[in-house]
Amino acid sequence: MKNLPQKVRSRKLSSRVDLTAMVSISFLLIIFFMVVGELSKPKGANLNLPDNGDIVCGPIGHIKGYRLYTILLNDNNKIITYTGILPNPYEMPKMFEFGKSGIREEVFQKKEQIKKYAISIGKPKSSVIVIIKPSPKSNFQNLVDILDEMAIAKIDSYAIVNDFTPEETHLLALK
Repeated sequence: MKNLPQKVRSRKLSSRVDLTAMVSISFLLIIFFMVVGELSKPKGANLNLPDNGDIVCGPIGHIKGYRLYTILLNDNNKIITYTGILPNPYEMPKMFEFGKSGIREEVFQKKEQIKKYAISIGKPKSSVIVIIKPSPKSNFQNLVDILDEMAIAKIDSYAIVNDFTPEETHLLALK
């Protein structure tokens, strides 16, 4: 008999795959994307604005001048403040700079001063109304900084206004 070639049987290899490394990498990727997603959320100050249908315009003649505190933002991080209406202010304009001993201290003092005065005249619910007027020469960081000061001092009523009276324009031109 002839020698027939024998069939060569292939050896079966183990079909087990070690997935330990892939599981570790997938967990690391999940953690990475969760952290990146959390860090990429925009951070900002809350600015409370009225709803679209609730904007009411009208004269402010019924607001007493002692409650109005105006902050003019000028160039070079300079701030000019006054109380009342500029043609007849309750206090003469003052110049400040940003910082803990600058405008922050003044805003705290003004808030307490107006609160005490309102209590003395029998209107304990009256509080300070701050009008913030950034000049065209001021930068956006100044506006953000003054809004931070409003949040730190817990000023409830403030407005950002872009209209300058001639007296305010003249006051800003003086250095």
